[in-house]
Formats: sequence, C-alpha cells, structure tokens
Amino acid sequence: MRTSGPSSIAIDALRCRLGEREVICGIDLLLQDRRIGILGRNGSGKSTLARAMAGLIDPASGRVTIDGADIARDRRAALAKVGILFQNPEHQIIFPTVLEEVRFGLEQMGHPKPEAARRARAALKRFGRGDWGGRSTAALSQGQKHLLCLISLLAMEPAVLILDEPFSGLDIPTERALRRVLASYPGTLVQITHDPQVVAGYERVLWIEAGGLRADGPPGQVIPDYLAEMTAEGADAFADL
Repeated sequence: MRTSGPSSIAIDALRCRLGEREVICGIDLLLQDRRIGILGRNGSGKSTLARAMAGLIDPASGRVTIDGADIARDRRAALAKVGILFQNPEHQIIFPTVLEEVRFGLEQMGHPKPEAARRARAALKRFGRGDWGGRSTAALSQGQKHLLCLISLLAMEPAVLILDEPFSGLDIPTERALRRVLASYPGTLVQITHDPQVVAGYERVLWIEAGGLRADGPPGQVIPDYLAEMTAEGADAFADL
C-alpha cells in the first residue's frame, strides 16, 4: 500500500443537484485528517456528498480536489486517489468471476492486463483469498461480496477510501472481519453513517443537515449535539402518536 498518511481533501463551494432539487447547498471544507466521520439522517445529503467526493457526481458548481487533483474532471487521477464502498455490493460488482472483478479497476488505472492480473492475484492472496480467482461472483455470499468489493478497492491503493454505510445488514462476524481490514488501512478513511457510535473514535466528525454543514469538529463536540437533536425529535414524534 503506497499511501502512508492523510490526504488533503478540499471541497470548494460545492453544490449538487438531483433533478430540480438542490441536495448539497454550498459546502466549503478542508479535510486533512486520517479518520473522518460524516453524520446525518436519511435524506440529509451525506451520500450525495460521498459520491461527489468520489467523483461519481458532477457538481452543479464548485469542485472537490484530493491532493490537488480535480476528482470530477480528471477520471484517471480519481481512480488513483479515491475509492468508495457502497452499502449494497450488487451496485459495484459487474464481472462474472472474482479475478476479473479485482483486475478491472487496475486496468482502468492503466496497468497492462498481465500486470493487472498479477496485482489482482496478489491482492486476493494478501487477504487470504488466493483460491478465489476463478470463483463466480454470483455464487458468493453477501459478506463475501462485501469483502470482494473491499479487496478490489484496496488493490488500487487509493489515497482516500469512502465508506457509504457498507455494514448495514451484515452479520456480526462479517462486520468485525471487515472492520479489522479497514483498521489497518493507512490512508484517509471517510465513513458515512447515521450512527454516531461508528465514528466516535475518529479524529473529525461532520454533521450534514438539509444539504449543508450543521457542525464540524472532534466527535466529543459534534456527537452529543447530534444525539440530543435526534433524541428530541424522536420523543416529539412519539408524543404525536
């Protein structure tokens, strides 16, 4: 893994639209921490922000740069700089065999096919899955598919890894195994979640609300305010029943 420390993620006057609706409403941030949590309720815009940071959404205005590379405009740089792990692995896996799936991203980065295949086999072996190369991706369990997506991303050695609530619905052993893999990741890890406990040990937490930045700071500062508001809203909802 070539990454050895946190990257610099600059989000400048970012606005994103889905159809006629503005989902991200002018966010400005400079992120230089190794572990970053992004909190928000469903529909707050946190997943849209994650996709914009990964270069999967063209901003309506503004931009995202990682270590100086414009992620939306320079796709080759984006492949080298950032990877994103989604909640549903079915949204990521596109090839019939495991080796093809791992090899694809490496080929997109510009590695010749033989070199991409070598790196893919090495990545599978590194995670104790050296015998998976010829396996059908459709035959994998849900947990195995999550692991395959993670191996495919880490084989590309991204400087930034974004997790968009990828552990929802996983059994406890599978979740713990994936978290052990991620704990050793040396680059910048950005975790998108609605659960503050997931990011309580991180260096910095952002609270996204209605497409804007509600709060930004250490978890001990942001999480109590987030929990207080969510708890109060939950109590009000039950009072109306």
